[in-house]
Amino acid sequence: MTKDKVIIMTGASSGIGEETALLLSQKGAKLVLAARREDKLKELAQKIHDQGGEAIYKTTDVTSSEEMDALAKYAYDTYGKIDVIVNNAGLMPLSLLHKRKIKEWDQMIDVNIKGVLYGVGAVLPYMREMKSGHIINISSVAGHEIAPGSSVYSATKFAVRAITEGLRMEESVSNNIRATIISPGAVSTALTETITDEDVKPSIDDVYNGAIKADSIARTIAFAIEEPEDVAVNEIIIRPTNQEW
Repeated sequence: MTKDKVIIMTGASSGIGEETALLLSQKGAKLVLAARREDKLKELAQKIHDQGGEAIYKTTDVTSSEEMDALAKYAYDTYGKIDVIVNNAGLMPLSLLHKRKIKEWDQMIDVNIKGVLYGVGAVLPYMREMKSGHIINISSVAGHEIAPGSSVYSATKFAVRAITEGLRMEESVSNNIRATIISPGAVSTALTETITDEDVKPSIDDVYNGAIKADSIARTIAFAIEEPEDVAVNEIIIRPTNQEW
């Protein structure tokens, strides 16, 4: 059941995060929205309220452990518990290694790996105390397959899978904390807009011509949450039917 669950959603200002927040709120969840763009968060929270749902928000940079800790505290102080966190914030500025786009490498490592770790670390004390919880981390098909230009991005998404599986082994049996990896393929979001390597972007654009809508990922996340607490949906790959890799 999703009703009355307190769910933290990072990367909530657009794309998968926004669609998932809207769907979960319709199912009765209490959303704690996080992203860097306050105007988008405010707009989404208002939309949820207008539709009869419940949501609060806090501008948060996931690359700051202090800000992620503050987000978790805000959720707990407001609602008295944290049932779920969806670590959704991510970047995908694909590039060939010889281009040495070091700033982009660092950004991906900071957001895609550290952001997930900080999210996990922020909620674990509350979930361990409660002996219950659910941590959902968004990986990618690139966390299963590597293509030219995806080396660093794939490395970050492989890391997300490793972190989540380690989390499951450490916390699921002893503290009843479920761990789920969601690995989307091409999804119609703004993710590809950060690609600056012109030798890579055309091939990615071809893949994304057949992209599925973000609400498909939202339904997948909702499915994992709605399974009974004694059932752990550990990993799902979801991609367009016509996506080869």
